[in-house]
This record gives sequence, structure tokens and C-alpha cells, in this order.
Amino acid sequence: MSFAVLRIRGKGDLRRDVKDTLRMLHLTRQNHCSIVPEDPTYRGMLQLVKDHVTWGEVDSEVLAKLLLKRGRQVGDKPIDDAFVKGHSKFKSIWDLSQAITKGEATLADVRELRPVLRLPPPRKGYRGIKRGFHDGGDLGYRGGAINSLLVRMLLEEGQDGL
Repeated sequence: MSFAVLRIRGKGDLRRDVKDTLRMLHLTRQNHCSIVPEDPTYRGMLQLVKDHVTWGEVDSEVLAKLLLKRGRQVGDKPIDDAFVKGHSKFKSIWDLSQAITKGEATLADVRELRPVLRLPPPRKGYRGIKRGFHDGGDLGYRGGAINSLLVRMLLEEGQDGL
């Protein structure tokens, strides 16, 4: 399994260890998303920055949509199946997303792929950026509900909401 980690809160006064951990997760700005494997090291990092991010298990369909619409190569050019096939052992974005969600691969396995996905704010906004997910807000662990948040961030202006 892999986690999608999304930074929700901005750059206010951060402790040094929190700032360093966010940088290691490639979450330097608000609405940046990173895909990390589910292991004890990353779980500890997420626990440290839980007051600034939300995370959960990402589905392969949602991850494929994220990579197709928001994945960028070096030089800020969009990626496609031909790019993934030429820069990795995977045949398409779909195969890459399947391998990442199973925990068999990471985004770093594709050469010249940027490790962060820059997203717009979600349609209809956040519920609250000062409370935990289970207290009526958006911060912290949310499990499979991360997928609906990511889909709301991918919707364009002309499309209907969920």
C-alpha cells in the first residue's frame, strides 16, 4: 500500500523538525501532494507533521488520474504513457499506478519525474484546517476518504461536483 500525503496548512511558524520533515516529504507549499510507501519510517514522519497534512491509502484509479493530469517531468512538461514507457520499466501510467498502490514501486522509479504533484484547492473547500479529520476537520489520517478529496481537487471549473 501507498499513502497520498497532502499538505493543507501554509507556512506559518513551524518548528525546525516539522519544517525539515515536510521538506523531506517534498511538501514545501500548501496543496502539494506526495506519494509515499506505507512503512514505519514514513508513519513516524507523518505522525510528526500530522497538524499540517492529511494522508490516507490512495486507489490506483485516483493515482492514475493524478499522474495523468498533474504529473510533471523535469522542465514542467506534462507526462503521458510514452514518457513513462521511455523512462521506466512500466508500459503506461496505469501500470505505474497499480505498482505504486501495491507497494512494488515509487515515483522515483521513473527517471526525470518530479516527486510532487501540485494541486489546486478542492472544489467546495476544506471542512476545516485546524481540526483533525475525526473531529470534523481535515487534518491527520483519513484512510480511504483521501480519494474523494483528491478527486475534488482534480475537478475543473466546468464540471459538476460530487
